[in-house]
Amino acid sequence: MNHHNHSWTIESKSSLFDLKLNEVWAYRDLLWLLVRRDFVSFYKQTILGPLWFFIQPIFTTIIFTFIFGNLAGISTDGLPKPLFYLAGITAWNYFADCLTKTSTVFRDNAAIFGKVYFPRLIMPLSIVISCLVRFGIQMILFVLALSYYYFTGASFQVTWAIALFPLLILLMALLGLGSGMIISAMTTKYRDLAFLVTFGVQLLMYATTVIYPLSEAINKYPKYAWIIEYNPMTPIIETFRYGFLGEGSFSWVSLAYASGVVLILLVFGIVIFNKVERNFVDTV
Repeated sequence: MNHHNHSWTIESKSSLFDLKLNEVWAYRDLLWLLVRRDFVSFYKQTILGPLWFFIQPIFTTIIFTFIFGNLAGISTDGLPKPLFYLAGITAWNYFADCLTKTSTVFRDNAAIFGKVYFPRLIMPLSIVISCLVRFGIQMILFVLALSYYYFTGASFQVTWAIALFPLLILLMALLGLGSGMIISAMTTKYRDLAFLVTFGVQLLMYATTVIYPLSEAINKYPKYAWIIEYNPMTPIIETFRYGFLGEGSFSWVSLAYASGVVLILLVFGIVIFNKVERNFVDTV
């Protein structure tokens, strides 16, 4: 007969940097249940279900192609416009989903947090993983579009930088996770921030190279291009395009800068998340 010791000591005082990863691992079954819950609950009452994963980027790509590609005539570095926009949308959606959904984790789960103990970090981690499922489905759409344009003779090429794809996924996930935990902790006291998140993410997209290449911003607006260059999502999206399409302002320095910003936001997010989780039930 096997005896398993699943006892944990719950203390009010612990290090702000203590992630309790051993507890997170012990509760991994709960993590996967939450991922499944997020996926099922969001689409169980919809007619098209997971097809919305395809519909949203397709319609967004069509609108961007018409407005920014045709009417505004913004350059896409010689790439097919739908393929250029779809690449940016696919990468941006994953980051935006991680950020917006993590930013309300305290408010959305206050009832659960107040009733039962489990490592609180499981909640934002489950969001990042469930968003990864959506990202994977949208990547299938992107690869299908890539294949279509390849066989129709479009001018683009896959480069060695595609090997950095796992790193890019990790950077997007951690950037959304860290930023989201910071905002979530702040919304426990300042609830108005919750209303600004979605709007702010939409504005931030226009300060990222989703609808235009970085080279275009530098050529047309050299005085203000630094705002876009210092956005940590810009090197990630540019590297993503460079890897899959052969066009983009790839730079090891820029990618290292983005990695540094991600690390700082993640550490700060962990610190503030661990601090707020101890008494947030009294303020939510």
